[in-house]
Formats: sequence, C-alpha cells, structure tokens
Amino acid sequence: MRTVGVEEELLLVDAESGRPRSVAARTLRYADEVVKPAEPSNGGAAAQTAAADEAPGGSLEHELQQQQIETDTIPHTDMGALGDGVRAWRAHAITAARRAGARVIASGTSPLPVGAAIVGKPRYLQMVEHFGLTTTEQLTGACHVHVSVESDEEGVGVLDRIRGWLSVLLALSANSPFWQGEDTKYASFRSQAMVRWPTAGPTEAFGGAEAYHRLVASMIASGAILDEGMVYFDARLSHHYPTVEIRVADVCPDAADTVLIAALCRGLVDTAAAAWRAGDEPLPISVSMLRLMSWQAGRFGIEGDLIDPRTLKPRAAREVVADLIDHVRAALRDNGDEALVDEQVDRIFARGNGAMCQRAVLEKTGQLSDVVADLATATAGLDG
Repeated sequence: MRTVGVEEELLLVDAESGRPRSVAARTLRYADEVVKPAEPSNGGAAAQTAAADEAPGGSLEHELQQQQIETDTIPHTDMGALGDGVRAWRAHAITAARRAGARVIASGTSPLPVGAAIVGKPRYLQMVEHFGLTTTEQLTGACHVHVSVESDEEGVGVLDRIRGWLSVLLALSANSPFWQGEDTKYASFRSQAMVRWPTAGPTEAFGGAEAYHRLVASMIASGAILDEGMVYFDARLSHHYPTVEIRVADVCPDAADTVLIAALCRGLVDTAAAAWRAGDEPLPISVSMLRLMSWQAGRFGIEGDLIDPRTLKPRAAREVVADLIDHVRAALRDNGDEALVDEQVDRIFARGNGAMCQRAVLEKTGQLSDVVADLATATAGLDG
C-alpha cells in the first residue's frame, strides 16, 4: 500500500486582532524547546517516537513569510494515523504560537490585510530581488500531499494521468475567498495568486521521466527560476522524496477534509499507476483547457459548475466530484478509504467547503476578525 504524507502551510495571526503576525521565528524557537509530536504508527497503534525520528517528514519549519509556518507529517499508509499526525502537528504549532502571542489558522489566504515580512534567508531574499511583488505578496496556505511511487517512470506516468482531475481537488478544498480584507468573489484566491509564478499551474503530458527531467533542467538553465524547488507545477515529482507531490489544494480548516484530500490523492495515484502499467493513454486535455478547469474550480469551488475532464463541458460540481470518486473507487476500496471518502464528501456538500464557511461567518457577524477566530477554532479541532 502506498504511503501518504501531508505538508500544511499555516498562518500565524494576532490572538486579539486576527491580523497576520510576524512571529514565525519565535514560534519555531518555542517549538524546539519541547519534544516534537510522536505521530501514531500506521494502523493507529501507540506512537513510535524512534520510527518518527527516522522517517522523512515530521517537522515544523519556516516558510517564505514570517507570518506562516509549515507542518510536515511522516508517511502513513493508514488514513486514521495520517489524520492523527496532521492534528498532532497542528497542536504542536498552536502550543508554540500561543507562547508567541499568536493563533494558528488554516486558510489559503489571510482574511485581514497584511504586509510583507520575508524570512531573511538568502534564497528568499534572492526571490524578492528576482520576482518582486510576486514574492512579497506571497502569503498563501496550501496543502501538499506526497504519495509514494516506485520510480520516476511510474511517477511521471501518474502525473500524465491525473492532470484532468486536479481541479476537482481544488474545488473541494477551496478556502481562500478573501484577499487584503476584500471578498475576491473567488472560492480559492490562493490559486490566482499562485499562477503569477512562471512555473505554476498545470503541465502537458510528458510521456516519460526523461522528458520531465529535461523540461525541469531547461527551466532552471533558462535563469527564469532559481532552482528545482521553484518548479511549482500543480503536481510534480518531489525533489526530496520518492513521491508524487500533489500541490493543487488549499489548506483546509477541518483536518478531516485534509485527510479526504489525501485519500483522494492516493486513489488517483493508484488508479493512474495501474492505467500506466496497462498502457492506457492519458486523457487528451490541452494545458489551455486545464487552466480553464483550474480557474473554474478556483472561482466557484463546489457552488457552481466544474468542467468535466472527460467531455470538457460544464457540469454540476456534485456530479463531477461523484465521477472522480467513481474513477478511483476500486483503489479507495483496496486501501480501506471508501467509506471515509464517501462520508466526508457528503459532509462537505452539506456544510460547505472552507470558502463557504468563511463567507457564512462574515455574513452572520459582519466582521473579518470573527472569520479569523472561527478559522482558529476549526484549525484546532474545537468546533465540535
């Protein structure tokens, strides 16, 4: 069974006002003063600290801005254990941030206005010089899912065959309706902020690992990007781990939604790998159409139509999501994730995704600070 790990980019906000606060360095210093979370082993048995220390992942790190941090779970095969890991690292971040006078929120963008506070690492400062406003305005929160693959060839075979379904993951996870204190009319404005980077977004079908690596090498050699870490494809081969890294989702307030996205990602990888081994061709979708599909998903989330990856025509979001689940259902069943996915998707359509929940709070109270407070409560898992 394939392992899955999750990275979550989380925002640090003032405990009183809800505005982003530049306390990442202090938060990480406080986090280092206590024992890091010992994630549960696969299968949900007792935590195994030694195994966690030896595995990739399992960290709390800086991100680009001083108003955010990133969590990183160890790999898991069991989704219950993965969910426990996500919650454990959130709790670790929340405890450390509290000592720094901040709260932690899982939101794709800050609801309240924010200014730049770049972390003073040489690479980040070079990004500011090279990319200007695109860098300084980049305060976003994504959920990156790593799914193990056996080889780069299998990984690229997967990338070629999941392209058409990634926008559905964005729609389900959309959680960034506000930007600089304004309602953007998008469910995921994070996805709009990301496409300003020269490598961001969907990719063509590569056909093999050699073509993939050749393109990445050409991008770096062009001088337009600094290094391999700036290959911001919606899905890519990880340059750290033997995984496919699916990067399209917004970070979700509810950890159960994070687990849903992770389970769907593994289902997509399993299904695509089987199709690659069988010699089945990828769906013939152009990058131009994929960009339209991502835009549609980011604009409307699950409240409007999505573009069907098989017909390239608009269909109700609920129907396209159902098609995605049917597409990966055999893999979900084999992995023991079928009931989890069915139940959590039903919950999202009943409750709304993150963007819908944020707007509902604003409509009720009229205060974006209340939206932030609600996000902090949901991120901590205290919303019942």
